Formats: sequence, structure tokens, C-alpha cells
Amino acid sequence: MSDFSGMEAEDLPRRKFRLYVVNTGSTSIFENNTFPFREVIRHPAEQLAAWGTVAGQYEYRLGLARSWFGERARSCDAVVAAGGLFKPVGGGTYRVNAAMREDARSDAREAHASNLGCLIADSLASDYSCPAFVVDPVSVDEFEPVARYSGHPLIPRSSLSHALNIHEAARRAARDLQIPPGRSSFVVAHMGGGISVAPVRGGRIIDVNDAASEGPFSPERSGGLPLQQFIGLCMSGEYREEELRRMVMGAGGLVAYLGTNDADEVEMRIAGGDVQAAEVYGAMGYQVAKEIGAMATVLGGIIDGIVLTGGLSSSAMLTRWISRRVGYIARILVYAGEMEMEALAGGALRVLGGEEKEKVY
Repeated sequence: MSDFSGMEAEDLPRRKFRLYVVNTGSTSIFENNTFPFREVIRHPAEQLAAWGTVAGQYEYRLGLARSWFGERARSCDAVVAAGGLFKPVGGGTYRVNAAMREDARSDAREAHASNLGCLIADSLASDYSCPAFVVDPVSVDEFEPVARYSGHPLIPRSSLSHALNIHEAARRAARDLQIPPGRSSFVVAHMGGGISVAPVRGGRIIDVNDAASEGPFSPERSGGLPLQQFIGLCMSGEYREEELRRMVMGAGGLVAYLGTNDADEVEMRIAGGDVQAAEVYGAMGYQVAKEIGAMATVLGGIIDGIVLTGGLSSSAMLTRWISRRVGYIARILVYAGEMEMEALAGGALRVLGGEEKEKVY
């Protein structure tokens, strides 16, 4: 059983709710402020490939989720799922509606498994005559106008980030420091397979690097690359488009330098005296710290804390290196691991308990 440690007793509505929480790969039942049932359902790549497109996986994924839930609960108050690559929206909890379902089916911005979340939630909710929600989808866009400038009008910057975890980490930091969320100011670094570093002011992500093409390199992404050299690779004729895209997403970062995306393996190599592994891993931490410094300027140096979260924040080595470089800016708070399931449940609870109003997509 996993306690829902992200919320204190006084933060929760008095009534106890049962939620079915789906994160397109892991699934949980949330009941009485805990997760009595929680499981990660693995999908082997060859199994997913058999369904062709991401959209083609819908019935397969829905069937697994429906079977899992049906074995564990006969009712629920709401089904909540991670949102996908929808059109730009503000942060918050959204009731699944026809417009959202249409954009999810058409892959409005990009084909991605997270787009199936709202469709699965909607189908499950219809089974139990309850509402379906998504919380802080990847496409949350709370940018201030100046953040949209890239350097060329044909390529505006847009907000795509680990918004669910970033918002939850900022919310926890505000609570732990006893600061009203609407008056808080943090730099939050979500460090996982991709790395998003965001200035969060008053609970809003007012800027963030696009983890698919900007900012620090990560276990499998290249981050921002020297543009002229990359253009040269693109025009060399030596690489197909799919190879270049793979170079940036999937085969960049630690994978490109060290042949693995496993940070634990990298740290074991460092402990064994691998000098290159130490240098590459240190460079990743260096780039995260540099991005935190850049985002601190967005907040004018008025910062309540620097928050490190995501899977890589479990690494004492990496967080120590980063903290040494940015600790002079503000206090460091580390929330190790990802908090997405708790964040999803929390968003639905705030709506069901009357703390927030559901938003319309």
C-alpha cells in the first residue's frame, strides 16, 4: 500500500473518495487517501508494434485497464488519467469532453501514448457512471509573451513539459515552506528520461525548456545542440530524417555518450573508476545547473526554493553536484522520484471536494 503523502489531512475533503487512476502504463485505485492497489503494467515493444499506430493500441490498453479495475472494485467516484499532447491549455483538472476526445483521436499535435489516457478514462467512467478527468496535460501552456520568442518568427517557442510533476512538486514545496501557492516562486527541475526546468511563479509555469529540443541533455535526449553543426549533419546526406530525429530523441544524451540510459549503471561505472562516465554524468548535472541559473533570471532572483524532482532526483550523486552549483541562489528541496499518480489523484480530489472548479477543454 502506498500512502498518498502528497497531501496532509487538512488538505483533503472530509468525504472519502474512490478514484481509478490511469497513467497509460501504470494503473491504481485511490481510496481513503491511499493507494490500496497499484500496479505498473508493462507493454513489450513488440506487443505494441503489433497494433500498428499508437491509436491502434487503444482497445488493447483499455481491455487491460478494464480487466484490472474490474477485479478490484465495483464502483468509483471518478476516473482520472494523464493528459496528452492536446492544444495549449492552462494548468488544472479538466473534465473529458467531446472536443478533447476528438483531439486525442486525431493526435492534434503529435502521436503519443498519453493521448489515449482521456479516451481510456472516458470509457471506464461510462462503465461506472462517474466523471472522467485529466490533470495538467503535457500541453499545459502558461507562458508569458516574452517566453514565446525563439529568435525567428517561423519557429515560435511553445510549452511542452512534464507539467503534472512540475506543478505537484511546486505545490508540495509551497506547503512544506508554508508559503501560499499563489505567492510562491520556484525553479523546478524535473529530471527523468527528459529534463524540464521551469520557473514556477504563483503556481504557473511561466517558461520551460522544450525537453525534446532544448536545455540539458538527459539519459536519452540530446537537449539543445550547436545549431550550425546540426544543420550541417542535416544537409550532409549521411542521415535520414528518422535517424536525425532519433539522434535527438531516444539515442541522444547518455545513450550517445555511454551506450546506456540507465543512471544506476552509469554510477556503478563511475564507482569502478570509469573516467569518461564520470565526466559525461557530471556534464549532464552541469547543464541542469546552468539551466536552473538561466530560469532563476526569469524570476528576477526572487526565489523561494530550487526543487529537484523526477526519477534522476533519487541520485544523491547528481543532486549533490547540482546543489553545489546552484545552492547560492536559493535553498534546495529534493522530492525524489515521480509523483504523477499522486498528482492525478490530487487534481481529481480538489475538484470533487470543491477546492477547485473543473476546467472546460
